[in-house]
Amino acid sequence: MNRRQFLRFNTSAAAPPTEGLRVTRRTNTGLEPYTSSWNIDDKLHLLRRATFGPSQADLKAFDGLSLEQMVDKLLDTSAVKIDPPINNYGNNIADADVAYGQTWINAPYNANLEFARLLSMKGWMWSLAVNQKPTVYEKMLLFWHNHFAVQMTSIPIASSYYYYFKVLMDYGMGNFKTFTHQITVDPAMLFYLNGRLNTKNAPDENYARELQELFTLGKGPESQYTEDDVKAAARVLTGFNINITSTPISSIFQSARHDTTDKTFSAFYGNTVIKGRTGISAGTDELNDLLDMIFKKEEVSKYICRRLYRFFVYYKIDDNAETQVIEPLAKIFRDNNYEIKPVLKALFMSAHFFDSWNRGCVIKDPLTHSVSFVRQYQIDFPKKTDYELLYKAYGFHNGYMLLNQMDLGDPPSVAGWDAWHQLPIYHRAWITSDSLPKRNEFQDYLLWIGHNIGASYTMKVDVWKITQGFSAPNDADKLINEACHFLLPVNLYKLQIADLKEILLPGGIPDYNWTDEYNAAVTPSYPNHATARQSVALKLGYLYKRIMNLSEYQLS
Repeated sequence: MNRRQFLRFNTSAAAPPTEGLRVTRRTNTGLEPYTSSWNIDDKLHLLRRATFGPSQADLKAFDGLSLEQMVDKLLDTSAVKIDPPINNYGNNIADADVAYGQTWINAPYNANLEFARLLSMKGWMWSLAVNQKPTVYEKMLLFWHNHFAVQMTSIPIASSYYYYFKVLMDYGMGNFKTFTHQITVDPAMLFYLNGRLNTKNAPDENYARELQELFTLGKGPESQYTEDDVKAAARVLTGFNINITSTPISSIFQSARHDTTDKTFSAFYGNTVIKGRTGISAGTDELNDLLDMIFKKEEVSKYICRRLYRFFVYYKIDDNAETQVIEPLAKIFRDNNYEIKPVLKALFMSAHFFDSWNRGCVIKDPLTHSVSFVRQYQIDFPKKTDYELLYKAYGFHNGYMLLNQMDLGDPPSVAGWDAWHQLPIYHRAWITSDSLPKRNEFQDYLLWIGHNIGASYTMKVDVWKITQGFSAPNDADKLINEACHFLLPVNLYKLQIADLKEILLPGGIPDYNWTDEYNAAVTPSYPNHATARQSVALKLGYLYKRIMNLSEYQLS
């Protein structure tokens, strides 16, 4: 696939908006278990989609496991422990409440420090992905950050944004209904979608609309809630506010601001009447009634499963995927009382997930691109105690992502990033005539030059790290084969392989020349060791550059 083909990748097959969710048949497989040969390419496909890209160590951690054992391990997030963001700005900005290197998440509001804290939050968010354990936990954080989107720049108090993100961490692998309840009363969400302004005298419909349109039911043909339903839901949600005097900031229910009258919903909801309540528990009681009513609609399970499908599998949902994947997956969701893990397990073990049509067909988002690159090449970071230096390294990658239209913490709207919802472009939004060269420049910069941060640290690829992780790097054919399988999600053509081999063995010289040269490069006692090491390192650099400059490298 050349670059021109990649830029118009599948554009001819894109569904026009009028066609809605379903398009012509693309695949024949469904949710039945995957029973074909379980091999290294299958494992890599699963890790590319369920994580931000595997390191060689991650891959080895799954040696000898069956598909089900590997999926269970990916879904076991019980041991995940994440330290909060810290004061990394202490060398430049004084913080009387938080020592340098300590967390600021419970510190009192300080107008002079909130921006610095938000910047450290952005760096911390990127670090979660690069420091991921081999589980789906961090990938799900991105999914929920995109789903329950809140823009950091709209939140004046940094700690409230951290606690919004902590809701994603605490509930993102659990029960979706409970999760929705918690996000509804989260202070950052109350601020972002005006929940704090929603009172009986001036009902604000902002959150009530997004709760149905974006967070639970979607806008599909089976979502027939009405404008009156939005208004009634807004009245249910009156009275919630932000307690700015608490540390950390928290939500509060103020009964005097709550609409205590009955709320009647449309025939779509079976003409449900939510009884108006009074007292301190009125808000929680009516919110529970509202969610009970919404979650009785099967469309909630279908909508969330479609969103999971577009995130983990492919952006198009054809007729077969709708009937053979989405509908049975949604039934699993409902039968398990809206628990997330059973849905993910069924999806990750399905023949459809491993279908050849669903491999190497998704363009990497900028976060996946930068993190997978770092993890593949095992790039070292400053010591954890070098707080300022470490967060500057994280900030470098955030800057790269910002140049490519992905600002962690600040999705472009409450709908999240276009790549996961905007029909018909979807993931092709990540690749433009501007962003593709920047991706290649990013790779080349860290491969050849490196990024200096301060006087003591350079972020740069060491080609020996990845190379020595392959089984037989002194065998040109095996090295190229393993490198391509590890770095690329699809197989190359013979001519592409021959082009790569020409880098190691120019002019078609015999294979043993590479073997001899590589052995000399890694054996200090060889007479020509220094010269061989320099020559081999250069060839390896060109090999990896050529692989990464292939359009296929941008796919997952």
